[in-house]
Amino acid sequence: MFERSRGGERALLIHPQRGSVSDDAVMLEFNELARSAGATVVAEGRARIDRPNPAVLIGSGKLDEFKAMADATDADLVLVNHALSPVQERNLEREFKRRVVDRTGLILDIFAQRAQSHEGKLQVELAQLKHMSTRLVRGWTHLERQRGGSIGLRGPGETQLETDRRLLQTRLEQLQRKLDKVEVQRGQLRRARVRSEMPRIALVGYTNAGKSTLFNALTGAQAYAADQLFATLDPTVRRVTIPSGQVILADTVGFVRDLPHELVAAFRSTLSEAREADLLLHVIDAADAERALRIEQVDEVLKDIGAGDIPQLLVYNKIDQIEGAEAGVQMSDTSRSSVWLSAQSGEGLEGLKRAIGEVLGARRITGAVTLAPQDGKLYARLHALDAIRHEAMDEHGHRVIDIDLDEVDARKLAAAGAEMLRPLLPLDEEDPI
Repeated sequence: MFERSRGGERALLIHPQRGSVSDDAVMLEFNELARSAGATVVAEGRARIDRPNPAVLIGSGKLDEFKAMADATDADLVLVNHALSPVQERNLEREFKRRVVDRTGLILDIFAQRAQSHEGKLQVELAQLKHMSTRLVRGWTHLERQRGGSIGLRGPGETQLETDRRLLQTRLEQLQRKLDKVEVQRGQLRRARVRSEMPRIALVGYTNAGKSTLFNALTGAQAYAADQLFATLDPTVRRVTIPSGQVILADTVGFVRDLPHELVAAFRSTLSEAREADLLLHVIDAADAERALRIEQVDEVLKDIGAGDIPQLLVYNKIDQIEGAEAGVQMSDTSRSSVWLSAQSGEGLEGLKRAIGEVLGARRITGAVTLAPQDGKLYARLHALDAIRHEAMDEHGHRVIDIDLDEVDARKLAAAGAEMLRPLLPLDEEDPI
């Protein structure tokens, strides 16, 4: 068996494709995935797989061509833009005498590099181990040795491969228990946000569409944002003030075509930020020639995770990269409304905030109310909702406060006994919700 290289950064890219029509966008994306993983692309080529070879996926002629290409460029890694079976991956490594990584393995590697939080690292390790569990025999030379027959190890014996599989299964179960615990904790935090009665919004979209840049522009946060695929893995949640009130905004992991099922399963608690939102801001790279296809692919993933029916507002980002493009809002009753903006320059952000308010249908209640000393619980509740804009004490020790409050929250508080809020409610809708 070959010796594994410790470098692994000089990569030969193989793009299997069906039919004679090539998809340059798919090749470009895979090239970006390779670079995001830290590889230096030294060569790449296409291979038709109208009838995939069950042993090595590609035909023998193309295999010889790629082997010569790998030798000529001194590549120490072969990346295949296709899902490989364990047998195909093992056979290709034997042929190339180099490491071979398929599309799923490459995306998993990028996720492993990007994960920062404890939960994110657990999720990535779980996905990697599930992927690895079918590939244990690859690249090892000791797997057929028998552990039985020596002092202290006598008995029925156990092959090294069986030991590895047993240990891997134990680790999988440990990770799953830890993630289940983390998910319970995350669920408690989400329920607390639900009790705050603020609308929940999640940023979703194709990877590198500018979600984190938009998140930072809206919240003033410093979430990591970079011009690379999968810059964000760990969700970040912040409050945002829009003209219609306050909302909770979550930044989420980007999607990509053929997102590995192992990742979708492992990141179920992270993706629940999108699944449990009241509104999805579907961020789109407006300068991407494939943006219509990207929208379809994101919608497909949202459907897979159970978020396909949540209302969406399409946010066309990066208009600063399109000559003559202007910020604007297009509201619609029959289809998804859209906003055109640049998160980088800030152009169009105010229009987005107004559009969010319109889509959510939020109406504000403003005015002055007087709270007696015994109204401390209501005062604390208004503070928690960030509804107090100004306050002063009168000569009787009462608080006179100016409030700016979502109408739904105002009706709930009035129904719970805050009678001083009723005069501020619309006269034709005084009945509490």
